[in-house]
Parts: sequence; C-alpha cells; structure tokens
Amino acid sequence: MEKYECPCGYIYDPVEGDTDNGVAPGTAFADLPEDWVCPLCGLGKDAFYKH
Repeated sequence: MEKYECPCGYIYDPVEGDTDNGVAPGTAFADLPEDWVCPLCGLGKDAFYKH
C-alpha cells in the first residue's frame, strides 16, 4: 500500500493507520473516511499526494 504525504510533512502510512484518530492499521488511504483530516494541520485528504 502506498504512503501519502500532506504539504505540512505528515506522512500517512497505511501499515500504521492513524490509531489516535480511529483509523486501524492496514487501512488504505483510499479507504479513509471522507471527513478524515491530517492529524497535524487539519487539511483534508484532497491536499495529500503520493509519497
């Protein structure tokens, strides 16, 4: 699964998920909830790009 990076530098790694925000490890970026935002800066999924 591919990693995605926010302009702020946060990297979403699907292997790790985002357990602090209820996203289980193994969750692909495409499968994140539409209202999920970067845990560091609050930007939406549309701001992320492939790492």
